[in-house]
Amino acid sequence: MLPKHRLILLRHAKSAWPDGVADRERPLADRGRKAAPVIGAYIAREKLIPDLALVSPARRAQETWKLARGTFSKKVSEREAVDIYEVSAERILDVIRAVEPGIRTLLIVGHNPGMENAASLIVAYGDADAMGRMREKFPTAGLAVIELDLDGWDEIAAGTGYLERFVTPRSLG
Repeated sequence: MLPKHRLILLRHAKSAWPDGVADRERPLADRGRKAAPVIGAYIAREKLIPDLALVSPARRAQETWKLARGTFSKKVSEREAVDIYEVSAERILDVIRAVEPGIRTLLIVGHNPGMENAASLIVAYGDADAMGRMREKFPTAGLAVIELDLDGWDEIAAGTGYLERFVTPRSLG
């Protein structure tokens, strides 16, 4: 049986640290510009394309999403989500709880420590290897796919998710 909902947490790809640029305006580094389409192609190939993407307003997250979605064959609804930039895992859960129930697959493009902490908070069990790798490090362009047997996003809470997989550009070769 398919899960009722799927949550995909994507940490933005590797960013640059140019002098004099505010954190929110930092662009992707060359490595990030290469990694984002690799993760996007994986999402498309594995049929994980979301119904909705919530993307941090930070430039590096926006650029990650643009490069990833460029590999999709269909258009995806997207919204800028100010409430996922530099926030706690609980705040990210609040944002998820507000998503309309008709959305079956939700993708969030955000930052650490929020992505890592939200994944650890939501996931109660899952693929042991994937859980070990995710808890060891949630690197840039890391992708956690979490299955949820919920009637609506408003039911998401700590320990309600199953980590179906965790991939990184490096793990994809």
